[in-house]
Amino acid sequence: MRALLCTALLSLTLASSVYSDTDSTASAPVDAAETELGDQNRVFASRGSNITLPCRLHRRHGMSFGRVGIRVKWTKLSADESLEEDVLVSMGFHKKSYGSFLGRVRLLEADDDDASLLINDVSLDDMGKFRCEVIDGMDDVIHEVTLEVQGVVFPYSPRLGRYNLNFHHAEQACLDQDSVVASFDQLYKAWRSGLDWCNAGWLNDGSVQYPITNPRQACGGVNSGAGLRSYGQRDKSKSRYDVFCFTSAVNGRFYWLVQPDKLTFNEAAQACQDDGAEIAKVGQMYAAWKLNGYDRCDSGWLADGSVRYPISRPRRNCSPTEAAVRFVGFPDKKQKLFGVYCFKGQQ
Repeated sequence: MRALLCTALLSLTLASSVYSDTDSTASAPVDAAETELGDQNRVFASRGSNITLPCRLHRRHGMSFGRVGIRVKWTKLSADESLEEDVLVSMGFHKKSYGSFLGRVRLLEADDDDASLLINDVSLDDMGKFRCEVIDGMDDVIHEVTLEVQGVVFPYSPRLGRYNLNFHHAEQACLDQDSVVASFDQLYKAWRSGLDWCNAGWLNDGSVQYPITNPRQACGGVNSGAGLRSYGQRDKSKSRYDVFCFTSAVNGRFYWLVQPDKLTFNEAAQACQDDGAEIAKVGQMYAAWKLNGYDRCDSGWLADGSVRYPISRPRRNCSPTEAAVRFVGFPDKKQKLFGVYCFKGQQ
């Protein structure tokens, strides 16, 4: 069986103004006579958009996607590439999509050599490496392409405090905040952007790491260089850490709800509901801050019971040294001391 494996390694852009080295890491050279990969495989998307993942075959291989008997199979690889999830299988007129991709994917079929995959309404769960396999008898041609969604990485720990999440709880914690567990590449890019965080957190491959830009004694020592500090792979059920989440822009409006008085948590949630919205999630605040430049120096309740405020323009009394989402804490929900941030999705 002849297998042609072509992998496109993509870089992640967390915000349009952050990275100058987005394309500085080139993928390994490939044989243009055998494949049509390259820049066209550097696929970036925004959440909610439609995107095409390329997969083509040269006629000189003696087959075309339009021929009867040609089987095209798209799969998505897990973070550690140990598992494959079926996305779409096509043989002639028979086509079937699977799982979360059901009804959202189809083959582009611009011509007989085109088996590119069109994905509608891209979600955070769609991020990762996809494999296109074209089978014709003993011939097997494989293309791989990685889909990246523009967004932001943020560290997260629950009300219980630091180091209380096993891997499965970490996945749910991110999901509850409109995000997913970040990948190594996403954390690396965030570190390159300046993320410095001394608490170790889960990544989606089951490893535990933390980013340090300013080495110091309390965070691995001053003699260790800046970079990602790794604890390696940990027991997903027994080990307890924080988590690094990843979120992206959403279709909707994140906003501060003007109210005459301060609110308890329950009053805050009800106020958003009365305004035709819902109390905002932590991931929605980070997305608004990082991707849209949202800035407000007012502490407000969020859906997890925390109180935070986003500062994109550092100034006196409002995060004077850096742009950041400031964390006030998890106060008593009965305290009538804060306002509220709401989120209203587009209908």
